Amino acid sequence: MLTLRQLFLNNNAQTTNFPLLLEFERAEGVYMYDKEGRPFTDLISGIGVSNLGHSHPEVVAAIKEQVDKYMHLMVYGEYVQTPQVRFAEKLASILPDNLASVYFTNSGAEAVEGALKLAKRFTGRQQIVAMHNSYHGSTHGALSVMGNEDFKQAYRPLLPGVRFIRFNEPADLQYITTETACVIIETVQGEAGIRVPDVNYMQALRNRCTETGTLLILDEIQAAFGRTGKLFAFEHFGIVPDILLLAKALGGGMPVGAFIASTEVMSALKENPILGHITTFGGHPVCCAAGLAALNVLLNDKLVDGVAEKEALFRSLLVHPAIKGIRGKGLMLAAEFESFDLNKKIIDRCIENGLITDWFLHCSNSMRIAPPLIITEEQIRHACGVILEAIEFYVG
Repeated sequence: MLTLRQLFLNNNAQTTNFPLLLEFERAEGVYMYDKEGRPFTDLISGIGVSNLGHSHPEVVAAIKEQVDKYMHLMVYGEYVQTPQVRFAEKLASILPDNLASVYFTNSGAEAVEGALKLAKRFTGRQQIVAMHNSYHGSTHGALSVMGNEDFKQAYRPLLPGVRFIRFNEPADLQYITTETACVIIETVQGEAGIRVPDVNYMQALRNRCTETGTLLILDEIQAAFGRTGKLFAFEHFGIVPDILLLAKALGGGMPVGAFIASTEVMSALKENPILGHITTFGGHPVCCAAGLAALNVLLNDKLVDGVAEKEALFRSLLVHPAIKGIRGKGLMLAAEFESFDLNKKIIDRCIENGLITDWFLHCSNSMRIAPPLIITEEQIRHACGVILEAIEFYVG
């Protein structure tokens, strides 16, 4: 009789030759529990998804209530479905006025795909400007605007007309011209190891896009919903995008993404040709019900208000000569070590001791620290203690 782990290796497509092979039976709050009932603290929120922790009761209740009414009815955009309508209405109510039209997708990568198409269709231009060391997903269009050749060279040819510029480098803004359909940029770079741009740079970027008639796409798939200490990360910079990308925490643990623009811009998908972007399961009613419940919890419980204080606690506790620095904003942090080898050893020991953390695709010598926003002071102190013990074990 094969074990579940063996079946996983035999029948589930593998993305590396060394999966973590952790087996969990349930999850609640900041903890995931293995089959022996041992708790593991989730310090990465399932990579930016579980802002409210796992199995939040209000989200679970909303899912159960919607399942009893209906699930899939029709491809996106044809029927008036209450969960989609209410969720879009709520999102529009907390966003700037120009971000009023929500197109729900299945994932962040699909939101990227839709946004790139929308920008090209609305502007009639073909050039796309993206950033070095960016990450926007793994589908062909999203991969085309990824700023890391190691992850994309095996899949060429990709989209033509993509130009890469340096993140947070004002001199490179000159390459945004009247031929540019859009600039796509993470408001805070994630897989580059949590890189926060300067306010002046972001404002200059916004101005350059406005001057050239270029649409500014802000990818907040990891950074939104309080992760950086603001409801949306662009609020730190005093700018507003033309198109906003959301996913991960958007669904409260369920799969949903969105690209959001003005009604004028989004209307470009309605004609010449009609059905300019199509998705069967985008905005699934159960996912939208979960997302609305999660957003209401985030707002009603004022979880964003405590993020800066929790960031400060992490920074005050994670002090060791082996930690070269801590970058980031809010609970979107990266602790840098001298090498991937050391970082990986520390991460592995943390996991052995019941703390889940990870490294970054484009910055392998840095440790990801992005716990659920509900994490308590006591839980932060425990997590930092585990990290420091792992450092001491290998470095002394």
